[in-house]
Amino acid sequence: MGRKVTLATCSLNQWSLDFEGNLDRILKSVEIAKTQGAKYRLGPELEICGYGCADHFYESDTLLHSFQVLRMLLESPITQDIICDVGMPVMHHNVRYNCRVLFLNRKILLIRPKMLMANHGNYRELRWFSPWNQLRKVEEYFLPRMIQEVTGQETVPFGDCVLSTKDTCIGTEMCAELWNPRSPHIQLGLDGVEIFTNSSASHHELRKADQRVNLVKSATTKSGGIYLYANQRGCDGDRVYYDGCAMVAINGDIVAQGAQFSLNDVEVITATVDLEDVRSYRGELCHEPKPCHRVKVDFSLSTDDDIYLPAHQPITWLFHTPEEEISLGPACWLWDYLRRSGQAGFLLPLSGGVDSSSTACIVNSMCVLLCQAIEDNNSQVLEDVRRVVGEQSYYPQSPRDLCGHIFTTCYMASENSSSDTCNRAKDLSNQIGSTHININIDIAVKGILGIFSAVTGRWPQFQANGGSQRENLALQNIQARVRMLLAYLFAQLSLWARGKPGGLLVLGSANVDESLTGYFTKYDCSSADINPIGGISKTDLKSFLLYCVEHFQLTWF
Repeated sequence: MGRKVTLATCSLNQWSLDFEGNLDRILKSVEIAKTQGAKYRLGPELEICGYGCADHFYESDTLLHSFQVLRMLLESPITQDIICDVGMPVMHHNVRYNCRVLFLNRKILLIRPKMLMANHGNYRELRWFSPWNQLRKVEEYFLPRMIQEVTGQETVPFGDCVLSTKDTCIGTEMCAELWNPRSPHIQLGLDGVEIFTNSSASHHELRKADQRVNLVKSATTKSGGIYLYANQRGCDGDRVYYDGCAMVAINGDIVAQGAQFSLNDVEVITATVDLEDVRSYRGELCHEPKPCHRVKVDFSLSTDDDIYLPAHQPITWLFHTPEEEISLGPACWLWDYLRRSGQAGFLLPLSGGVDSSSTACIVNSMCVLLCQAIEDNNSQVLEDVRRVVGEQSYYPQSPRDLCGHIFTTCYMASENSSSDTCNRAKDLSNQIGSTHININIDIAVKGILGIFSAVTGRWPQFQANGGSQRENLALQNIQARVRMLLAYLFAQLSLWARGKPGGLLVLGSANVDESLTGYFTKYDCSSADINPIGGISKTDLKSFLLYCVEHFQLTWF
């Protein structure tokens, strides 16, 4: 019996309720994994239906379509002779669970429900799922008839169990379980499980990748073992960005690293590791007195002739700087959101200040990434770009050329605006190539004040002109809110006025400091369809702009 195993984990850009597209991407990842010699393939959390289904999880159709996709996966010749580990919702005893389904050669091996839920910050899993809180408890799950027809099985194991092949043992964790002080991998390792898997839908946050990598390394430093981490990629129809970072670790060392930010819908990471390295590392561990329920399968991940198969060696994880993360993460998210929205681009009220300039630079970074992907022969990106710009033969000549097709900026001046901010906005627009519009809002502001004056007989004045503080604040807020109305008007009709199809998504530019302190006007020009800097501080944005000056050769300030 051999001792080296080749394992595959992946990052997939799945979309909530896109069952057909999700199926295609799962099958593509399995095909790549097999091509690279893997005998086990791990995918991200809830990959069949998409993680961001929200209250659609309550609908029986979501579960039904998930099983229909599972049936097609079971029947596909692509999934034969490899253990496939996929994520989907499952109803058991009228309780909805977030599950992993492991299958091999048209047979379901086990269903493992999530035991520790993510229910803070961006996550509300307890709204849709119940945790499986019966430690070491396994029950029989009665398969739907459509699955029974394929597998010939009536029931399969459901619960806290692990998979025992002829040469090793595989245990499952799911996303938040890795971050919990009672992580399952602790007990699994003590019971002799050698391979841990984690299927995640973990969103991007500045400086979060370091925590994630350290947790994976720590999981196998304490008790040894092999750890596979898979993650969702893209926005999944949500307002967060899932940032990949698929990886493989052994005994505290990372041996394979996936990209954190990428426009590729499917990324598969494989690694060949030596089981004897785990067994040697664990030589002095004590056995766990409460053993896991093992589901035995007549299958080997290793081969008898693997003695000359080279094992992956430890690597140093290459982390992005915070400035690079700001440049890449929101840019990938913006593109994912745009290409799925059916709109033709973005519109940004550009004041020339730090916040709106940062947002413009992120769109510029997005155009740079798109052009690079097209140069690298990413046919999906080219197809999506042509659909967004509405030209089937379009081929971007440069990021600046692409920016001119999908990005409109507008400077909304009033009698109180300075020529300095106007010039900065115009200079930045010229450098990145956006279609730029100058709008004077004084007519609209005076029209609104005229209505107020006709009703009250009073005309408010700025404090500099003798008005009160209340008048001053009201007049400032009117200008800000008029800008929001005009932004949406131009987003809907500016392409129409130019004889082009489609509308534009309005971009906001309120940083996280403003959101936390409430330092903004309600429904001002930061009210938008999406806000790419909503989770970033002013301090980080200033550093990001200096990065853009150097990295993109921008010199507008």
